[in-house]
Amino acid sequence: MYNTAARLKDPKHLGFLVGYIARREILTDLQLSAALEYVRSHPLEPLDVADFERACGVGVCITPEQIEEAVEAVISKHRAELLAERYHFNMGLLMGEARNQLRWADGKTIKNEVDLQVLHLLGPKTEADLEKKPKVRRRGGPGSCDQGAQPHLPAGDMGTETQSLLEQLRGEALKFHKPGENYKTVGYVMTPNTMALLKQHLAITGGQVRTRFPPEPNGILHIGHAKAINFNFGYAKANGGVCFLRYDDTNPEKEEEKYFTAIREMVEWLGYQPYAVTHASDYFDQLYTWALELIRRGQAYVCHQKVEEIKGHNPPPSPWRDRPVEESLLLFEDMRKGKFGEGEATLRMKLVMEDGKMDPVAYRVKFTPHHRTGDKWCIYPTYDYTHCLCDSIEHITHSLCTKEFQARRSSYFWLCNALDVYCPVQWEYGRLNLLYTVVSKRKIIRLVETGAVSPAPARLPSRGHQQLLFAQATMEPHLLEACAREVLNEQAPRAMAVLEPLKVTITNFPAPKALEVLVPNFPADESRGFHKVPFHQTLYIEETDFREEADKGYKRLAPGQPVGLRHTGYVITVQNVIKDVSGRVIELEVTCTKSDVAEKPKAFIHWVSVPLACEVRLYERLFLHKNPEDPSEVPGGFLSDLNPDSLRVVHNALVDSSVHSARPFDKFQFERLGYFSVDPDSEEGKMVFNRTVTLKEDPGKA
Repeated sequence: MYNTAARLKDPKHLGFLVGYIARREILTDLQLSAALEYVRSHPLEPLDVADFERACGVGVCITPEQIEEAVEAVISKHRAELLAERYHFNMGLLMGEARNQLRWADGKTIKNEVDLQVLHLLGPKTEADLEKKPKVRRRGGPGSCDQGAQPHLPAGDMGTETQSLLEQLRGEALKFHKPGENYKTVGYVMTPNTMALLKQHLAITGGQVRTRFPPEPNGILHIGHAKAINFNFGYAKANGGVCFLRYDDTNPEKEEEKYFTAIREMVEWLGYQPYAVTHASDYFDQLYTWALELIRRGQAYVCHQKVEEIKGHNPPPSPWRDRPVEESLLLFEDMRKGKFGEGEATLRMKLVMEDGKMDPVAYRVKFTPHHRTGDKWCIYPTYDYTHCLCDSIEHITHSLCTKEFQARRSSYFWLCNALDVYCPVQWEYGRLNLLYTVVSKRKIIRLVETGAVSPAPARLPSRGHQQLLFAQATMEPHLLEACAREVLNEQAPRAMAVLEPLKVTITNFPAPKALEVLVPNFPADESRGFHKVPFHQTLYIEETDFREEADKGYKRLAPGQPVGLRHTGYVITVQNVIKDVSGRVIELEVTCTKSDVAEKPKAFIHWVSVPLACEVRLYERLFLHKNPEDPSEVPGGFLSDLNPDSLRVVHNALVDSSVHSARPFDKFQFERLGYFSVDPDSEEGKMVFNRTVTLKEDPGKA
């Protein structure tokens, strides 16, 4: 209903549409968009009800069987190309064709069915499937009109093969307004001075896109913030604009220097440089001046209701709402001078927000020194008051925020217009949630305080795939991990490491000293270079790569069953098994043969020689249940749901010497083990690696 009211400029059909929504005859965004389009294209009353219902799918019911049949038909049509191209095939084409047959079907359900049937046809992805398909230059060249053209997908759908983040954010892909054309946005409030303010705004910015990432410096950033960082910085970058990093430091009780530093480092880790680093506190003087002006205009008043009295959506009206302007000015000055205790007085704005919240607080009393301004202030502005005005001061063109702030859009526009200052446009996008974890700074801090986790840097790749979703999204971890694998396969050079070392001595080693072996950084593209590793008569393999008895199907090293050593050109054969007093195998003596004269082995294994000692941290899911915050799923609360096996530390792992100069956050693929990054805990003589993701998805977690 909110979307209907916000998007329908002509209100004469509003009641007609609301009736369909209230009766649950219009249920989806797709139906609503079709209904709004129909109403706009039929301005004359009365509407043809039957024609309207046909146009927006009223009463249409798409069954799972219909979706299954439609997808099956599309896949059958493209079966030959799918088998030839496998996962390099444009899955968006399958989505589009299936959706064309079933216009009113749920896009997510179609996508799930496409994924399921493709998996059934092709099986799991192989290493070849994970290799990036070479880009084909379009015939028209860089200036051609068809460059960047994408297959059409219905609104709200994203194909399996999505565009890059910058492609999604560039130009008119998001249908955002152009700088200076704020008034073209549905719901934007015009005043007699709007056009003059926009003209002044354009003179200052030169028509440049301006965004901002405005975190509160009161906690550790999480994956939801990564989406916000990519969205704000990415939109500016994609459109030749700039992005501010602005700390929303209006609550001195919870702000600490370590959070300011960590936020800046996280932004830079994700590959962005702020145009400017600013603080809400930079503007405290201006914000205070505007608060006085708001009182003078009769739009704000000093109130003495307690916090608990004004909580919720239906609090009693303030008995001080209509107090004289001069009285509020004097009382606000008393607040500034510290004559009221905390909670005894607030400054409130005279408006009602979309969610029913009435007269939000603009200023409150806090006798806490500020991180930057010290004891200068004992009154501090709230988010509802500060945010839009800071955006105005910095001439932000697109104020991008998550959907929970949609209910504050009216106060955003109202406050700028009440003070007659430049008013940016607030755009909302879907918050990112992840199953098997918590996405809340408050809860993450509790995890750190209880010692359940350490505030270590994230172990995901610094830059990766991100899909723009304007509806709130809850993502399965394995989908995120699949994206991480795809990115890291392109970015992470190969190295060899052994987690559980078993010593191997080559008794007939072909040289008097260590040989140097060339290992490709990226085996699929040797043009990206090689690195050298020593190959000595003493080396180490994984304990699990040897068995004293080879079971059926076991292909690695065993007596009578040789294996190849990756990258060496040699095959080794067991001659002697050495055990300790307890019977545990501690060393193998083997002979080696050139692979071009030896019988082809069943397997090739990784190894290290003259290695570096290292610590390896292997991460699993932090929580046991999908929704640890859901009381029905975890009655004891999220802290009771911690996975005791979420971290396994291998203290005596070995890694080849090619990584000796790696720096914190450098990433590698340890062959056959997974993708790892260097932890800042690394020190001279003892490197530490965090596993980001395994090479293949664990079927038990899918």
